Amino acid sequence: MKDAPIDLENAAEPGLFRRLAAIIYDSVLVAALVAAAFTLVYLPLAAGFGLENIKDYPLYQTAMTIWMFTVAIGFHLWFWTHGGQTLGMRAWRIMLFSSDGRSPSLRQAVVRYAVAVVSLAAFGLGFLWILIDSQKRAWHDIASGTRLVLVDPNKT
Repeated sequence: MKDAPIDLENAAEPGLFRRLAAIIYDSVLVAALVAAAFTLVYLPLAAGFGLENIKDYPLYQTAMTIWMFTVAIGFHLWFWTHGGQTLGMRAWRIMLFSSDGRSPSLRQAVVRYAVAVVSLAAFGLGFLWILIDSQKRAWHDIASGTRLVLVDPNKT
């Protein structure tokens, strides 16, 4: 993403369907990435140390759980702070910006992710908020000071 801010006042916001489509797209990618990350760590443990059933080893099970969450969360944080788009967002022509029109910071991305989890846990109310917000912002957009905008695929 360029360092020069964009004009968010004249940018179009994505609707609920487009956002959900990007989330579903990214969910499939994250599931595959987490499965690959698990396999790359678990197979050497199983083959090299004989840990066939990881549930018998709580320390390894906890470490693997942390590893998989790190991979899943890292996917979003990396893409949001390095280009403003996950692969699903790119496919659906959505880009993330800080409310000043610049690239989001790591802090903003972390807050965005954490509040998005809360939004989802609250039966999706944080996402449905875009239906009543005049700027079509979800709870995580508001909390993190970020905005999603529709982009021209030829300019990204």
